[in-house]
Amino acid sequence: MVRSDFIMEIRGYMVNPREKRLRALWRVVLWFFVATFVAIVFTGALSQVVNPASFAPDIRAAYVGLRTIAVYAGGTAIAVGIGYLLDRRRLSDYGLGFDRQWWRDAGFGIALGVGLPTLFLLGQLAAGLLTVTGLLVTGPSDTFAFGPLGAVERLALLAVFFVVQASAEEIIVRGYLLTNAAEGLAGTLGKWRAVVVTTVATGVLFGVLHASNPSATLLSIANITLYGLLLGGCYVLTGRLGIACGFHVAWNFTLGLYGFPVSGLRTGAALVGTRVTGVPLVTGGRSARRAA
Repeated sequence: MVRSDFIMEIRGYMVNPREKRLRALWRVVLWFFVATFVAIVFTGALSQVVNPASFAPDIRAAYVGLRTIAVYAGGTAIAVGIGYLLDRRRLSDYGLGFDRQWWRDAGFGIALGVGLPTLFLLGQLAAGLLTVTGLLVTGPSDTFAFGPLGAVERLALLAVFFVVQASAEEIIVRGYLLTNAAEGLAGTLGKWRAVVVTTVATGVLFGVLHASNPSATLLSIANITLYGLLLGGCYVLTGRLGIACGFHVAWNFTLGLYGFPVSGLRTGAALVGTRVTGVPLVTGGRSARRAA
């Protein structure tokens, strides 16, 4: 009897008897390990499907780029699928309703993601802090080994990549982790406090995940953390990932279009090549100059 009571008590810490599923903490831990394992297997299998060594240089570069995008897309689908099985939620519970309002939100996010970097570009040009060096320019890339691909082909790959990469970050950090963490803390902190705490926590996590990027500093990490808070706020206030996904995708791609680094990374192609000429404190310093 004592042993049975002890087992039931331990089980109560791990399983929610009312919901008949693991508690939020254990769901996230199990999700992380299973999703990581399956994603590694998927990535290894995908890399063995075709050997691009015999391809022409431009085709090989395009293939490797598309394979990288497929890894992001497949890994995200795996993570969502495993989360679906563990959480017993619908896709809309992760902010992925894809109804008309979702797409209107996404359009608004895209407008923000294109408009704000454009205003920044025009402002720096007007202030003499930036000069235009050319149109459809190419250069070193920290994203892909583009090889002989031209600017148009590179930008096309980057457009698809940022749609997948930025959406994946929003789905995993905001849609999955924030949702589960808020639910897990609600019983202790109350719903609103739990939402505020987890929005801040996932914003900080978002900043820390970018700490290893080239030229990262405490200031850049703080800025990305604030950006993560903004994206988290968009999700919490609307209950949908439309604004966050649209904003994140368009912001990253538009920065690359104007020759700016994306989180310190050189994209390797730009619609408008730019060179920073102003004071580093105002223009972004080393990180901005890496794109020149």
